[in-house]
This record gives sequence, C-alpha cells and structure tokens, in this order.
Amino acid sequence: MRGVSDKNILDEFCIKFCNIAEKHCKYIIVLGFVAISSGRTRATEDIDMIIEKLPLEKLKALHSDLLKNGFACMQSDSADEVFSYLADKISVRYTIRDQPLPEMEVKFAKGALDDYQIKTRVKIPSTGLDIWFGSINMNIAFKEEALKSEKDLKDAEHLRIVYAEIVDEHEISEIKKMIRKLRL
Repeated sequence: MRGVSDKNILDEFCIKFCNIAEKHCKYIIVLGFVAISSGRTRATEDIDMIIEKLPLEKLKALHSDLLKNGFACMQSDSADEVFSYLADKISVRYTIRDQPLPEMEVKFAKGALDDYQIKTRVKIPSTGLDIWFGSINMNIAFKEEALKSEKDLKDAEHLRIVYAEIVDEHEISEIKKMIRKLRL
C-alpha cells in the first residue's frame, strides 16, 4: 500500500518515537493513526500510544532516552512527575523539543482490555511502517463500540474496507462484549 518514499512528518515522528520506546517496553499505536497510516485521509496532530505498565526505574530510562533524542514531555522534564501522571491514569504528551506538533500521547495500559491489545499487537506491512499497532479488529471494535464519533465510525469503516480479508466479525463482536464489560 505505502512505500518508504511515501513517509510524511507524522510517520517519521512516529517511527523515531517507537524505535526508542521499543528498547524499553512493549507498546502499541492505536486509534486514528492506524486508519491514517492505512490510507485514510484525515487530519490529526497526535498519535495515541499505550505502553505496558512500567516500574519507575524503567520509565525513567525510557523518559531519559526520549529526552536525549530530542523529545520533550509537555507535562514535565521530571521522570518522577511523568510516572506520577501515568500511574494516575493520566496520559502525557511528547513532542520534538521546541516544536508544538506533532504529539505522541502516551498512557499506561489501564487494565485487561489494554493488556489484551498489547498481547495481540501486530505489525501491518501495508502501512510501510515498522511499528507495533493494536490489531485491526480491536481498533474497529473500539471505534464502533466505545468512541462512536462520526470521525471514529468513518475510521472503522475505512479499516473494514482496506483490511476486508482479515476483518473477523466474531472477534470484533467478542471485543465489543469485553469493552462493554470492562469500560462502559
């Protein structure tokens, strides 16, 4: 679908951030950027990332590595404060230092649903990006069952068309049940 020469600023930002995250934890990219990287044309200024829950020392190493590589956390330079936000289930946002956009919104996995997403993470070769995504079925289910905005429903529709050969309605239905049980 996309090739190396098709990468844009958002792709490059995501790749750089994910390459650093990969050294420290399991992560997934979810929501809008999954649809965008799969060919949907729509604007976004942030990318959503869920990382496995890390102990403070591992989070400090990740945060330090990000800072050393030109990223800045909008909430704090202090890894202790960043950890406090994440532990309190509040996301933090990273940008390239001195550039307000794009942003990587990072949050710890919040429970069984996020743990399942990380466990079932996939690489999607057709995106041209060597990064970990939440599964297509998970993204469709979450957008249709939990988010339900017009933009999210159009994202889900796009993913259903582009990945028709791997869309599994039974799995989507089971994930939706899980979402209702665990989140709503």
